[in-house]
Amino acid sequence: MDLYFSPLACSLASRIVVYEAGADAAFHRVDTKAGRTADGADYRRINPKGLVPALRTDEGEVLTENAAILQYLADRFPEAGLAPQGFERYRLQQWLSFIGSELHKYVFTLLLSPKFDEAAKALAREAAAERFAYLDEQLDGREYLLDSFTVADAYMAAVLNWAQAVKFDLAPYPNVVAYRDRVRARPAVARALGEEFALYQAA
Repeated sequence: MDLYFSPLACSLASRIVVYEAGADAAFHRVDTKAGRTADGADYRRINPKGLVPALRTDEGEVLTENAAILQYLADRFPEAGLAPQGFERYRLQQWLSFIGSELHKYVFTLLLSPKFDEAAKALAREAAAERFAYLDEQLDGREYLLDSFTVADAYMAAVLNWAQAVKFDLAPYPNVVAYRDRVRARPAVARALGEEFALYQAA
């Protein structure tokens, strides 16, 4: 399968899941501003939205949107145990929705993008404080978001990595800090972060 990514973007979560599952994938770097892959191909012919990640399955199907791709990968490699079944699957989707809408889009998209002015960024920081307080409470006494490491933790690892870039201090949220460090210590996460950080620096 082919995974289309940009270094340290939310597509990092897909790389983490591939490594956690011990799976194989061909990774294709995308310049989302130019809309081109590293070999010069028109990326919008793969994903018309021009965003990462995108996944082309072994059967040739193209899937986009982080939450969908992460769940596909978990189901494609069930032996890795990266997505629960039964009612807990809805708990997983609940976390994927929270990360995607409340943290990724509502907080970090505003803080990372030069398109938003300081007033918008101030609102994003205010929202971040509320959302991280909630996350800190939910992580009290827990190792992961659910009972074991799942694709939601992979997504959260990618998003928490942006806090340093926007100088958002996580120190007031000790459970979040401990969780971040615990997740980063996993071999698959450390490998994915290391590889993509090197690619980002070399750009």
